[in-house]
Amino acid sequence: MAVAKNTEKKGFIYRIAGPVVVAKDITARMYDVVRVGNEKLMGEVIQIDGEKTVIQVYEDTTSIKPGEPVINTGMPLSVELGPGLLKSIYDGIQRPLPVLKEKMGDFIERGVDAPGLDQDAKWEFKATVKKGDKVIGGTIVGTVQETPGVLHKILVPPDASGKIAEIKSGSYTVTDEIGKLDDGTVLKLAHNWPVRYSRKSRRKLVPTVPLTTGQRIFDALFPLAKGGVAAIPGPFGAGKTVTQQSLAKWSDAEIVVYIGCGERGNEMTEVLTEFPHLKDPKTGRTLMERTVLIANTSNMPVAAREASIYTGATIAEYYRDMGYAVALMADSTSRWAEAMREISSRLEEMPGEEGYPAYLSTKLAEFYERAGCVVPFGTDREGSITIIGAVSPPGGDFSEPVTQNTLRVTKCFWALDAKLAQRRHFPSINWLTSYSLYLDTLDGWFAGNVASDWRAHVERCMKILQEEEKLQEIVQLVGSDALPEKEQVTLEVARLIREFFLQQNAFHDVDMYCELKKTYMLLKTILHFADLSYAALDNGVKAQTILEVKSKNKIGDAKFDKDYVKVLASASKDMDKEFDKLE
Repeated sequence: MAVAKNTEKKGFIYRIAGPVVVAKDITARMYDVVRVGNEKLMGEVIQIDGEKTVIQVYEDTTSIKPGEPVINTGMPLSVELGPGLLKSIYDGIQRPLPVLKEKMGDFIERGVDAPGLDQDAKWEFKATVKKGDKVIGGTIVGTVQETPGVLHKILVPPDASGKIAEIKSGSYTVTDEIGKLDDGTVLKLAHNWPVRYSRKSRRKLVPTVPLTTGQRIFDALFPLAKGGVAAIPGPFGAGKTVTQQSLAKWSDAEIVVYIGCGERGNEMTEVLTEFPHLKDPKTGRTLMERTVLIANTSNMPVAAREASIYTGATIAEYYRDMGYAVALMADSTSRWAEAMREISSRLEEMPGEEGYPAYLSTKLAEFYERAGCVVPFGTDREGSITIIGAVSPPGGDFSEPVTQNTLRVTKCFWALDAKLAQRRHFPSINWLTSYSLYLDTLDGWFAGNVASDWRAHVERCMKILQEEEKLQEIVQLVGSDALPEKEQVTLEVARLIREFFLQQNAFHDVDMYCELKKTYMLLKTILHFADLSYAALDNGVKAQTILEVKSKNKIGDAKFDKDYVKVLASASKDMDKEFDKLE
């Protein structure tokens, strides 16, 4: 997608309705960026009706009035891609918030602008191609050590190709010329890309490697593949944001793009203050060294909220094209849909279900389709984008349009349950309504990298939890003592799975992250207790005696102990001894 050259064309404001402005006497194309009013507020063309051009403005339009000038830049809304993206905190249109704070304090003034990348920072560039080499869009021409853990690969802009006419290693800013192609195209450390157009790739692959999250319920019961998509719907207070943050902190993605889209200010403040102090479990360095944060809180202009999702997706695609595994967290897509609904109503478009625009499902599908595991142009390396979108259905009603349209395009459904949250069971994922369609494609990876019987244990675990749900209806009527002895033992095993396996403390130094080996061993030890219990029943031991076995409680201690292998081995050994005495 070529970026148009800057050719300013001036018109005037004809009508204003909140963030939607109608201009006249301006020649523009769809999605051109314009400057509105005397303060030159940034906006984007979203509709052209004869001589009238409809613009959505990314800033507050209070006090601007008809007759003020409107200038078309002739360029689509684009982001600057290059070294310096990592560790940055942006708003929805890639203005760096720390830079704006230095200029004007805690409150952003209207009409202010700042480049997305530091124009003065020097980067040590090492060329990896030489004069005469043929390159296409996406070819790596050199590298820059962006952070100690991330090697930034400098790419030929996607719309350029030819032979290298000149290139040289050295220390450069993002605006300096580092080389040229034979057709005169200038190569720099950075290039721009329009946010609403996905970057093309050579080939899309079937995702076969899991995104390990460090959260037991996800990794074991409902795994997500790298390059896959997942939705986390849930009512207010169910733990969407904490779950998203845990995934951002502990997933094994190489790059994390976190979009706070229309979230409350205090939640984004927690992210912005906490992330710089978190340690990456893989490198021991700060997590921010591989993270880009996009903060667009609920009190920021609604139009910028709509753009923030695309800004994050474009940055994610850029690192994907370098061959990295990227995790994109969108919190939450419901606020994004509400922004579209507000703008649509001001455009006087025909409303769809619950007032959302008729094209809601198309927009959601377009966004989630930007995920995937691909082979980019210009290289044989693989890169991936995994999108995890939080959904905030009003009143926890999963039948509302945003949730339903999201489920049509996602293959992993992590349903948050308010009742579990009220019982202080976190993560409050309902294991009976959640699902993952990646189980079959990831089965080979788990069998080869964790344990050959991984899938068998997981299926048995789910069967026990489903059996517990059926038994609970009977228990509520007649009590657990009235159940057959085998079912009483099943209830106890299900309790151990819930309390010792599914529950996880996101604020405990050890339990906040659980590696796959520990996940497997915890589940295996619980199921070992189940095997011993059913065998004891067959030998005539009473259920009540089995329920009083004390050694099973040691399994829970392993969650909070770094030396979990020793604790679980001890628990298994003690259970064997105790059951031998029973028999």
